[in-house]
This record gives sequence, structure tokens and C-alpha cells, in this order.
Amino acid sequence: MKSVNRVLLVVTVSVLVSGICFGYEDEGFQWWSNAGASFDVAKDWKCAFEQEFRMGDDGGNLYYEHSDLGFIYSGLAEWLDLGAGFRLIYEKDSSDEFQRENSPYIIVTLKGKLFDCPVSTRSRIEYRDRTEKEDVWRYRNKITVKLPVELTPLKLKPYLADEIFITLNDDNVDKNRLYFGAVMPLSEGIEADIFYMWQASRVDSGDWSDIQVLGTAVKFKF
Repeated sequence: MKSVNRVLLVVTVSVLVSGICFGYEDEGFQWWSNAGASFDVAKDWKCAFEQEFRMGDDGGNLYYEHSDLGFIYSGLAEWLDLGAGFRLIYEKDSSDEFQRENSPYIIVTLKGKLFDCPVSTRSRIEYRDRTEKEDVWRYRNKITVKLPVELTPLKLKPYLADEIFITLNDDNVDKNRLYFGAVMPLSEGIEADIFYMWQASRVDSGDWSDIQVLGTAVKFKF
């Protein structure tokens, strides 16, 4: 088991480092920072809040931020979570001006195991009420696989994830995100998440562009 842990640790570090190194190609390297908290509000009900900032231009330009408030119900079955929420987004346009987007959403998450690995698939439908662009409906699906190991004395728990974005107005796949990261406990009820992400997005011309992201997150659970 120790040898397996060492191999996984080397792979984790290699992917993270390569993501940073190759992040200067195409649209460049970005840093995304997230902080969130969740707490029980009733039996089988949770409330979750998060704040996220995204820094572009090799991590030096704040171009995006969102605030998100949602509720999750897990009382129907162990393998099912239902949720709904609202996300307020401010993102810079081509004129370097922040534009507002209101985005209510609903979520259905299925949970299970595959070869002893916890697996989840989250389906999300959101309505994008945008200031300067046409309002659209969008479907997102994120599949996450958690590896059943802990690495190093820090108790790093690695995971893989992929998320696809489909604009329902024209049935076009317009974005895909591939994640490789690890979660570790900081103290009771607090955990940190660090990940590398590759994102491919369809631009207005119909071509695809990509970015490389180093992400950090802190989650508080009450």
C-alpha cells in the first residue's frame, strides 16, 4: 500500500506541476479561489454558501466572482441528493467591464461506488439571466470519482472529475472541464481542496480555446 501511495503522490504532483507549466499556452494560466460553508437547517436538509474569485492573465487579473446560496435535501434515499439555489455572478466583458448574471438552478446528484471508489454524478439545470447577452438555459453534468486511499501524513484524498456544459437553446456542447485534485482535513469540520483543471470552451467563432487552472478551496462544515 505504501508503494501505491507513493506512486499516486508522484502522479498528483506531476499533474499539478505540468498544469502550471503548460498553463501559459492559449489563454494562459488562471487561479481560482473558493471559500464555502454548509450547515444543517432541519432533518435531511442542508444550507450551503460559497464565494469564488477567478484570476486570469496568469493569475494577475480579477475577471470573475460569484456568490452562491443553495439548499440540499437528502432524505429520499442514501444514493440521492436534491437541491436548488441561486448564483449571482459578475464577469468582465470584452470591454473590461463587469456584467451581472442571475442564475437560479436545480440539482440532482446520484451517488454510489465503483470498484470501492465513491462515485457521484451531478446533473444541474440553470437559467442564465444575463445583462448584455441573450438569456439561455444550460445543462451541466459533473462526474466525480474519489480514490479510496490517503496520501502522506496530510491524509490527502485524491479525486478525478469531469464536467460538461450544454446550452439547451441550441443543444451545443460549449464547455468541458477535467479536474485532478486532492482534499485534506485541516481540523474538525474544515477541509481544503487543491486541484488542477483543464477547461475547453467554444468561442463565438465556433472554435475552441482552453485554459489551465490551479484551484484552491476551503470548506467549513457546521
